[in-house]
Amino acid sequence: MKSLWHPEAKRSMLDVAHYIQAKFGTKARIEFLSKVRNEEKLLRRSPNIGQIDPLFDDRSITYRSVIINGLNKMVYYVEDNTLHIAGFWDTRSEPKAQASQVK
Repeated sequence: MKSLWHPEAKRSMLDVAHYIQAKFGTKARIEFLSKVRNEEKLLRRSPNIGQIDPLFDDRSITYRSVIINGLNKMVYYVEDNTLHIAGFWDTRSEPKAQASQVK
């Protein structure tokens, strides 16, 4: 299975990486990016391990999500043998506002 990051999700993930670098240093940024890559790899092998996300109950697509490092949520769906990473945000943010940005 291949994976595809939607532009807004990729931008949000990189914003988090830049923030981590500024606040905690390069080593912390590298560890964060490694966690993201490992989770993406795991999801490509077993896409149903993420929980079905109730924020998207009104959508025709089944969105799932996983928590990356206790503070960041990666939202995805699977379509045509592709893992679509559709959202990435800080779990301390307003969830409905974040969910409305996922297309």
